[in-house]
Amino acid sequence: MKKILSLITTIGACIIMNAQASKDKEVIDKLCGCFEVNFKYAETFSPDPAYKYHDREETGGTAELALPIEVTDRKIVIQHLLVVSPTVVVKHWREEWTYENPVIWKYTGDRKWVKEVIPAEQVKGKWTQTVWEVSDEPRYQGYSQFVSLDGKIIWQSTADAPLPRREYSVRNDYNILKRTNRLNLTDSGYIHEQDNQKIIRRNGVDQLLVEEKGINSYKRLNDKECAAANEYWEKTRDYWAAVRKAWAGYLNTHNSIQLHNKVEGRMLHEYLMELAKDFTAGKIKPTETEAQINKIIAVFLIK
Repeated sequence: MKKILSLITTIGACIIMNAQASKDKEVIDKLCGCFEVNFKYAETFSPDPAYKYHDREETGGTAELALPIEVTDRKIVIQHLLVVSPTVVVKHWREEWTYENPVIWKYTGDRKWVKEVIPAEQVKGKWTQTVWEVSDEPRYQGYSQFVSLDGKIIWQSTADAPLPRREYSVRNDYNILKRTNRLNLTDSGYIHEQDNQKIIRRNGVDQLLVEEKGINSYKRLNDKECAAANEYWEKTRDYWAAVRKAWAGYLNTHNSIQLHNKVEGRMLHEYLMELAKDFTAGKIKPTETEAQINKIIAVFLIK
């Protein structure tokens, strides 16, 4: 009798879990589509009275396609493609949503990530958002539940991350961006709100340099505004699938990863995007693509 009751309880729990995952998945589906994007950032507070605040930043007004490229009951992979013009499309970042994911790649600084296994009870009922760089290298991961608050659907998490491109190209006075990411879904799209801390980490000790507020808005557009992005992806999706496969092969067999920032004055995404052009132009054979990708990535890996 006890075994029967235990089995019934287990089945009931599985049904509830699957129902919750299915409900959350419907929310994540709303992050896909064609959007007008705008990014705003402003530094807000520094504990150092002598700190000189950087100017506010605002970019956007362009279209971005958030394209679902892999969908299962417990996983959704969304590729972002930036439409600069009807003839210019840039592969942007990638986000991966996984339900009750037990593995986190934690950023520790100096372009190093360490694999951590999270206790099952800590991620129960939660979705992990994994953000990958333009080159498909790691950036950061965070996990949380989706909650409904005052009629809004919200997901929030805090994670350490490397400097974003808007920062690492112009400054080096800090080395950790502690990001608190908050997604607010709206009728017209969604808002990605950020409460960030720019941190100097030395010998395991953190010093706050300055805090920052970020508001990234995604306003839904007619799908035809992202037609160029769909065309680009049709030509390059096999290539970028090979890049993801190369990364997965390495991450699945290692417990830490550290990367050079540049090799011979160029960043990893520059090499991979150049190879992508050769791929679409038919300058390299499909059978040679994976080997060339692995060769490029290997040069950036710090053994």
